[in-house]
Amino acid sequence: MMNKLVVEVVGASDLMPKDGEGSASPFVEVEFDEQQHRTETKHKDLNPCWNEKFVFNINNPRDLAHKTIEVVVYNHNDRKHKNFLGRVRLSGASIPLSESQASVERYPLEKRGLFSNIRGDIALRCYAVHDHTAPSPSPQPQAQDSPAAEQLHHHHHHHHHLDEEDQETPLQEINTNMVVDEESVVGEGEKKKKKMTMMKKKEKEVRTFHSIPAAAAAAPAVETQRRADFAKAGPPNVMLMQQIPKQNPEYALVETSPPLAARLRYRGGAKISTTYDLVEQMHYLYVNVVKARDLPVMDITGSLDPYVEIKVGNYKGLTKHLEKNQNPVWKQTFAFSKERVQSNLLEVTVKDKDIGKDDFVGRVTFDLTEVPLRVPPDSPLAPQWYRLEDKKGYKIVNNGEIMLAVWMGTQADESFPEAWHSDAHTVSHSNLANTRSKVYFSPKLYYLRVQVIEAQDLVPSEKGRAPDAIVRVQLGNQMRFTRASQIRSTNPVWNDELMFVAAEPFEDFIVVTVEDKVGPSFVILGREIISVRNVPPRRETSKLPESRWYNLHRPGAVGEEETEKKKEKFSSKIHLRTCVEDGYHVLDESTHFSSDLQPSSKHLRKKNIGILELGILSARNLLPMKAREGRTTDAYCVAKYGNKWVRTRTLLDTLSPRWNEQYTWEVFDPCTVITIGVFDNHHINGSSDARDQRIGKVRIRLSTLETDRVYTHFYPLLVLQPNGLRKNGELHLAVRFTCTAWVNMVAQYGRPLLPKMHYVQPIPVRHIDWLRHQAMQIVAARLSRAEPPLRREAVEYMLDVDYHMWSLRRSKANFFRIMSLLKGVTAVCKWFDDICTWRNPITTCLVHVLFLILVCYPELILPTIFLYLFVIGIWNYRFRPRNPPHMDARLSQAETTHPDELDEEFDNFPTSKPSDIVRMRYDRLRSVAGRVQTVVGDLATQGERAQAVLGWRDSRATSIFIIFSLIWAVFIYITPFQVVAILIGLYMLRHPRFRSKMPSVPVNFFKRLPSKSDMLL
Repeated sequence: MMNKLVVEVVGASDLMPKDGEGSASPFVEVEFDEQQHRTETKHKDLNPCWNEKFVFNINNPRDLAHKTIEVVVYNHNDRKHKNFLGRVRLSGASIPLSESQASVERYPLEKRGLFSNIRGDIALRCYAVHDHTAPSPSPQPQAQDSPAAEQLHHHHHHHHHLDEEDQETPLQEINTNMVVDEESVVGEGEKKKKKMTMMKKKEKEVRTFHSIPAAAAAAPAVETQRRADFAKAGPPNVMLMQQIPKQNPEYALVETSPPLAARLRYRGGAKISTTYDLVEQMHYLYVNVVKARDLPVMDITGSLDPYVEIKVGNYKGLTKHLEKNQNPVWKQTFAFSKERVQSNLLEVTVKDKDIGKDDFVGRVTFDLTEVPLRVPPDSPLAPQWYRLEDKKGYKIVNNGEIMLAVWMGTQADESFPEAWHSDAHTVSHSNLANTRSKVYFSPKLYYLRVQVIEAQDLVPSEKGRAPDAIVRVQLGNQMRFTRASQIRSTNPVWNDELMFVAAEPFEDFIVVTVEDKVGPSFVILGREIISVRNVPPRRETSKLPESRWYNLHRPGAVGEEETEKKKEKFSSKIHLRTCVEDGYHVLDESTHFSSDLQPSSKHLRKKNIGILELGILSARNLLPMKAREGRTTDAYCVAKYGNKWVRTRTLLDTLSPRWNEQYTWEVFDPCTVITIGVFDNHHINGSSDARDQRIGKVRIRLSTLETDRVYTHFYPLLVLQPNGLRKNGELHLAVRFTCTAWVNMVAQYGRPLLPKMHYVQPIPVRHIDWLRHQAMQIVAARLSRAEPPLRREAVEYMLDVDYHMWSLRRSKANFFRIMSLLKGVTAVCKWFDDICTWRNPITTCLVHVLFLILVCYPELILPTIFLYLFVIGIWNYRFRPRNPPHMDARLSQAETTHPDELDEEFDNFPTSKPSDIVRMRYDRLRSVAGRVQTVVGDLATQGERAQAVLGWRDSRATSIFIIFSLIWAVFIYITPFQVVAILIGLYMLRHPRFRSKMPSVPVNFFKRLPSKSDMLL
């Protein structure tokens, strides 16, 4: 028989500071069945670790499922008070029945009242110890059989007993009615009094039960069965309300304090170039091999194939070998990391490439302690001629000379991006470019507007038959069609407007083709080719250019001299208006996290308001992406802001790369987002078919950054894959936003987000997504043709090409975002309901006084509202976010997503899955859409009832309303406004003994009004 309950308090993290000095001294009190234990106090620690175990007696094991374990975290202060830091309430039904089934679980700390300010979580391990001589109860099924179980949200009255099914489900009990305004609890006597008061109010309490993860994992077979039943059942649980718990600490930001010059304020020896003050200083040994002259002939044939070998300790670099050249020119720079160099000697050897063993020509040695130090903005070090020595160290007159420059520098050196780095010694010269850091710029994009007006004198494909003509317009890979002409004749009229995306330089041609639909096929009636360079530009809201008539050429006769001679005699014509739009911003990203909102024309752009500086420091705990190949990870970073892309160098075969590269962007709008992605390079061995694998991505919104502050954090690299959420490591970034024009930045908040043309002549909604996709494809194609190329898979991942695709996970995430917004409205309504029901008489009386003051002095209403908003803003300033935003796995519903939902999200379009899976997903989508349909129908019903008040659909109801309105008009006219307001206010705030539990008369009247739902088929 069970007789002991063990609660192990492991630790807590990210607690709320409560001592006024940015910290707290937390301790934990655990209470079960009127038994209480307390941990020791951890002074000045927001991430305490206790590892204390408490044992409680279980008087009646059968009642364990109905008991509650309350774990409360307090802050100990010097005034013998304890401040509330959060609590967790666990249902006894969720407790494992043996120690082997128990595991450490992290629970988000919950508020105790509406005004509690709580954050953080606590790690607990709970289990029951039972006597094996007595028959033990059957183990309860786990609550994690499916995501639907995690979304369970039942409301029960306290006086109802749980049935057998409820007892078998591990539930966490949260009493939402125990609202306590105070943040501190004084003494134990007061606590007991409050407990007795709450026991008297049992009948009025409403309890909310949330499922919590149990210790043992559910079997995969059970998951599959539950999921299939959910798909067939009808209304799914994805629409049920739940309180989203806080972010998993494993996916949280980690603030750091690296030794950056920006933080050290250039004290002492920490001063480096101001353009590189957001990265750690890294020293490199640079060797610039320029050329050689008068090299001796080594082969019998009288030729020499020279190359240079640079050797420092265990590292070795080779230049290209040049065939039959005694005066070679290499112009190659090598960089060796100083912290990895284990030798004080640098050897530069010239060798002759041979079939067997390469011949020694000569060498030059340098003592590294004598190498000069160079830091920009110093001018580049001038190379010098050095006479080659033989193997014994003697300088020979006829052995030739080599021109070299050797110096110590940092990553701020201008030779750094193009240098051959020591960690890439296994990469061939042809693939070396794929490992270097580069800066790219997106092509300049414009919208191209083509208005197809009409055509004249079309020659039908069949005599005596009027052509059913449509126009096909093609620009590069973009193709659009007009609608069929409403009038079938040889002079059709369309008046259709088509939009395309064009990129500088305008090398493409607009191909306009008129086609006649004959049965299932199309016959070309004529074609015209227009160069985009000949299309006139349109400056912002200026008048559209004049339309023009173009001759249509027969497709078989285009380019023939005979046609050119006869062209003046007869030709079909088409009427077009074309223009290149300068005043729009071409959207190549989602508007929710766009990095650029400037118009295409540089003449319409505003001045910059600041500078964004990004230091890509390092990464840690990367997962090996090439484990099958016997390697770890070849990581590089890509950052995108505006039209500027940057790519760091690839650090080979390491799980903790240190880039320490810094980049700068001009900022034109603070409400923009910078995106940083990390990828694994699969092109270091010349493989053209391989795709660079994504490791993770980080987005930072500039408007959430304080100006001139340096943010240094480790950002989690999270990737959603078909098998679930995966953390591939952490990326260390330093970010600083500097404002150079405060007035312009403040004024920017009052300006439209997009350029003027988007509002004066908005692009049709049906075109926006298509145009965005085309812009993304143009950018990806153009950057993939650079050298080294920025791969298409990297560009598409940075631009979120598939963001608009259907995803049940995203739908649930957006639903819970809406519910979190409504939570504030619900809290205000609950507070007002508590005032009206006199839950707290003192507060209700104060509201009565405030209401009477505002009614008597109505001129104070607006000042009071705005003053209240000001006070709330000042109060919330203490709790403002200290860290920049990052990818939130819990908000994205990525942690609790079922594998089948992820498999659907990553499916191709159109789908390639078997029919039974598609049928199941279709049924699931129908059930979700059914709930949405019901909610939309209910909203429409309420709106139609409001219209029916004066619509005379129910003549008696409308008559009652207008007569009542007339009476109210007369009454309010002859009665002072203050009297009416006081009467209405006092009626709404009347005491509960004057209230009825039945709905009010206006509510009954409104619900009886007719809607159009009974008219639906």
